[in-house]
Amino acid sequence: MPHPVGDTLEFKLQGLDPDLPDYAPQCVEAVLAAAHEAGATDVHLQPTGAALELKFRVDGVLLPAAALPAGVAGNVIARLKVLAGLLTYHTDRPQEGRIVRQVANLSHGKTRQIANLSHSEVEMRVCTYPTLHGERAVVRLFAGAGRYQRLDDLGLPEDTVGPLQKLLGETSGAILVSGPAGSGKTTTVYACLREIARRSAGARSLVSIEDPVEVAVDGVAQSQIHQPSGLDLAAGLRFLMRQDPEVIMVGEIRDRTTAEEALRASLTGHLVLSTFHAGSAAETIGRLSDMGIEPYVLRSGVLAILNQRLLRRLCTCAEPSERPEDRLGLDVRRAMVPRGCAECGQTGYRGRFLLVEVLVLSRSELARAVLDRRDTPTIERLAASSGMIGRWSRAYRAVDQGLTSSAEVRRVLGFST
Repeated sequence: MPHPVGDTLEFKLQGLDPDLPDYAPQCVEAVLAAAHEAGATDVHLQPTGAALELKFRVDGVLLPAAALPAGVAGNVIARLKVLAGLLTYHTDRPQEGRIVRQVANLSHGKTRQIANLSHSEVEMRVCTYPTLHGERAVVRLFAGAGRYQRLDDLGLPEDTVGPLQKLLGETSGAILVSGPAGSGKTTTVYACLREIARRSAGARSLVSIEDPVEVAVDGVAQSQIHQPSGLDLAAGLRFLMRQDPEVIMVGEIRDRTTAEEALRASLTGHLVLSTFHAGSAAETIGRLSDMGIEPYVLRSGVLAILNQRLLRRLCTCAEPSERPEDRLGLDVRRAMVPRGCAECGQTGYRGRFLLVEVLVLSRSELARAVLDRRDTPTIERLAASSGMIGRWSRAYRAVDQGLTSSAEVRRVLGFST
């Protein structure tokens, strides 16, 4: 059964005739508009033997939205590829493209008549992949214009915003934003770039190399990789170093070569911003070390690591629970449990907030631990003893304050502690 976020979409799709030539364009428009209205970050179009299943990722959770007849799947995916500038006749290989367009904000009244009330500019990334039953497509929707533009918009803790703003004023070193996929790393890095651009008012040279460019940032010379011509992230970095940059944003550090080039830039008088996949700030150090990055490079090149997660915020319909099992083994004073109502689409949650930890390597004990190749638990323990508020401490605090539930903390952070 479709989730309430897909009610408007189901109604709209039922009014479309699959036999008409403009079915696919209208269908795609309806899907993208409904996803935008629902606040989805991703749209999954999954072909099966019986249908093209549509799902929205809302607040980090994948929810069923609708299903289209299997016979129209190819045309719908092809329409997405046209919008993203992809080759429609290549159905046997992955492709990735970008869409920037006006998307209608849909609503309906008691008569369930659809009305296009307004339009918002939304940037989207489209990725297709061949599967057994045809091409699968995933559309990533980025924050609309005016949202999450600056650090103050992200909801970072007060004890994090000040130190991060100070670090952005440095002239060399690397600031890494780590976390799992979908934790908002790129949004945070873009907000950092805008902060630097705003402060410098054009007096600093800001460049980026990305895969692909996801959001346009004023004041930054942005470029993206082009594998056919040999321009990957590492090569792009080497060329950018000859462009007289002062601040360099690398979309993501994925391998040793890119890591080496990025940290080399940080050691030669450039401020480097980048994202990295890791479960914690301390684990980021461990993973870079496992890639073969020398300890002295990590110690001297990395200014700070911000690790973040996104947790769902409880709706006002949540209720307190005295049952110990609702704490799920967490060291918290109380537990709130989601109930579900019309306002939250029966999920019990509305929106998300950031859970962050910041590890600064300038602290002497941490620096020595990195140079000595100490393991991740040791680095994490030393970071905590030197003042870092870890992700679990912040999670416990959020549960005690009634911001989220123990179940949500376990869903995002797992059962490792």
